[in-house]
Amino acid sequence: MKFISWNVNGIRACLKKGFLDFFHEMDADFFCIQESKCQAGQVELELEGYEQYWNYAEKKGYSGTAIFTKHSPLSVHYGVGEDESQEEGRIITLEYADFYLVNVYTPNSQRDLARLPLRLVWEDRLALYLKELDAKKPVVYCGDLNVAHMEIDLKNAKSNIGNSGFTYEERAKMTELLESGFVDTFRYKHPNETDHFTWWSYMNKVRERNIGWRIDYFIVSERIKEQITTATIHPHIMGSDHCPIELQLK
Repeated sequence: MKFISWNVNGIRACLKKGFLDFFHEMDADFFCIQESKCQAGQVELELEGYEQYWNYAEKKGYSGTAIFTKHSPLSVHYGVGEDESQEEGRIITLEYADFYLVNVYTPNSQRDLARLPLRLVWEDRLALYLKELDAKKPVVYCGDLNVAHMEIDLKNAKSNIGNSGFTYEERAKMTELLESGFVDTFRYKHPNETDHFTWWSYMNKVRERNIGWRIDYFIVSERIKEQITTATIHPHIMGSDHCPIELQLK
């Protein structure tokens, strides 16, 4: 099974920059997007053979997630409980016979870290939710998680310590999750490789020089890690300030 995840930074803009070419080229079983930035009825995608599940933010032009899948789920769930995450359209869970697929757009802590307290509460609630699902069947958890976990996951680690997305608190939450029975699929397949990033600033020539961060992930239940055949990044695919990532499971 092939899974793709991509923060498209606005699906309407990305459609004008080759989204459908990449979508059809990948021919994925599951194609997850984050930061769709649209409301119901603002975009119509003709994706033959795919069912579409959208979670729209209440605020226009903000956040939002979607999953396009060739496989009908047993159930669909939006959000985690009755918290702000549902208002912002940040989570979709599809249940299948053998696993759960959870597509997430994690809140950014903001440049001044004003949203860091909310972010840490989010992390705790989401971790509890993932572990509850994992107790029933394996989980495939993906999306823009807005954290570079280790120094190897961004170009200029030392100068970014304490900045949004690379605070000790955010990184510790990722460590806690992984230590509770989950695997970062890219690091499982590429444990020591450097200069692999999924997001680049729009500042002048930053992407050309590959000064980036790896903040988009596929994370799976540890007990299915032997089923990972491919975990890769597609840095040459344009259309967003993020690039797509790919996971293949037996």
